[in-house]
Amino acid sequence: MYRQLAGVLEVFLIHPGGPFWAKKDFGCWSIPKGECLENEEPFDAARREFQEETGIIPTGEFVELTEIKQTGGKRVKAWAFAGDCDPTKIKSNTFLLEFPPRSGKFQSFPEVDRAAWFTVEDAKTRIVKGQIALLDELQHLLHP
Repeated sequence: MYRQLAGVLEVFLIHPGGPFWAKKDFGCWSIPKGECLENEEPFDAARREFQEETGIIPTGEFVELTEIKQTGGKRVKAWAFAGDCDPTKIKSNTFLLEFPPRSGKFQSFPEVDRAAWFTVEDAKTRIVKGQIALLDELQHLLHP
């Protein structure tokens, strides 16, 4: 999701939840994304994952971006759309994790612990490196 305020392009990013990511900031934020379910179209998966990770139903005109390959070979297909929200009000799904490790105790953590709006330049310092190409493409599409 992106928005333009006073001519400045901003992108909406999420921060992964759980104890591993709790104290990390730069290089770990991401676009909302996830895995396709069996027989699910990538566009449908993208919309579902956005909603699961933020509680926001994505609507509007969607622009398909070029598929990227992140470090480790993970392929990411993404769509951009204009929107706005209060990032402090997101509602993420949760996952179970044995924590502390090897303790036998399982705790529930949000898949996404926070979200924020960033200028493209600031987002490039915070987003997973493999996703920077998505920001570059969005910037080029909106400001050729």
